[in-house]
Amino acid sequence: MTSSQWPDLAGRIVRDAEGQHHVLPVRVYFEDTDAGGVVYHASYVRFAERGRTDFLRLLGTDARRMIDGSDSREPAAFLVRRMSFDFARPARMDDLLEVETRVKALGAASVTLDQRICREGKVLVSAEVVVVLVSMSGKPLRLSDTVRSAFEAHEAVKNSSA
Repeated sequence: MTSSQWPDLAGRIVRDAEGQHHVLPVRVYFEDTDAGGVVYHASYVRFAERGRTDFLRLLGTDARRMIDGSDSREPAAFLVRRMSFDFARPARMDDLLEVETRVKALGAASVTLDQRICREGKVLVSAEVVVVLVSMSGKPLRLSDTVRSAFEAHEAVKNSSA
């Protein structure tokens, strides 16, 4: 099966007043919930990871190609350095959620992402995640011009009055 058979499987890039961002639909299954049918907190970490992974894929690369070195100067991967979550509202089994991923800031070897997990336009969970590009030996690597340009095109619109 090819990705052309399921073009939205990786979500899509959309534009709004804050700039371009990635949106990934996620259905909540029984395995994502606790005994009461409420989404277990660790499931949101997985949902956010899927959003970041598919965002990277739609930017023109993917984790597998980065790891095997077929699209970079040496084998590398983005690793989570820091993440914080704010759990505002619960989701439940069978809910259809949207994982929104926005570029907040770029460093020499890092990307800070804002992620929101929403249901019907209401934010249930928000997260800030810092990922760092490292070689397979663990050495931080500068973002390549290609990767930096792809992320810059999706960086949040800066507030000019700030």
